[in-house]
Amino acid sequence: MVSAVDIAGLLVIVGLNTAIAALATRFFRVRLNTQWGSALYAVVLTPVPLVGTTILLGSILGPNLGSASTVLAITVLVPLAIGIAFDFFWMPAPDDVSVPDNRRQRT
Repeated sequence: MVSAVDIAGLLVIVGLNTAIAALATRFFRVRLNTQWGSALYAVVLTPVPLVGTTILLGSILGPNLGSASTVLAITVLVPLAIGIAFDFFWMPAPDDVSVPDNRRQRT
């Protein structure tokens, strides 16, 4: 039987992984000038820290989900999809955001 502590731990892991996925996707969108490059990097490189946080926090907070494929699906793939969707569909494009120029002029 699943306890409330197990559910809370799973929600912490999923929430943290979603935030990491959204921030990594935004980082790739800002740094890369191509449209497909940022999406490719987000899908290929972002799961690496997600698996790392799942291993670290899963040993402390995570419940027994039965199999490794279930753990990867719930704690890596779902947050990756939500984080990428959050950045691509809800956040404005990096080109649409005006940023003030704070560089000092040297004389």
